[in-house]
Amino acid sequence: MSNSIVLDASALLCLLNDEPGADRVATVLTRSVIGTVNFGEVVSKLRERGVPLDEIREALGGLHLDVRPLTTSQAMTIGDLRPATRSLGLSFGDRACLALALELGSEAYTTDAALAQAEVGSTVTNVRQ
Repeated sequence: MSNSIVLDASALLCLLNDEPGADRVATVLTRSVIGTVNFGEVVSKLRERGVPLDEIREALGGLHLDVRPLTTSQAMTIGDLRPATRSLGLSFGDRACLALALELGSEAYTTDAALAQAEVGSTVTNVRQ
């Protein structure tokens, strides 16, 4: 298994909002990666809350995140995961997080209880537990 940690959007938002579990995310930040799909989710949530885009750029830029593009292989995995995760109600973004974790052989961090229940060949940790 890789030493990197794949962050779900919820884990990064947990850190940014200083919510329970933020300390666990902070301890792995230097070895964390996040996919562009989940990165976009974070930006979307912050914009919904009225945070100006310039402030978002500054806050996220200061974290020096390793942001990975969505690959064709990941897109195929996202689609392939749909039947196995449908009963959990996992979103496209959730499955994108899993696809990146699977591709890298990494653990994923989330605050989403349903995502943490996914049994697809990658360890998913709920940082709030």
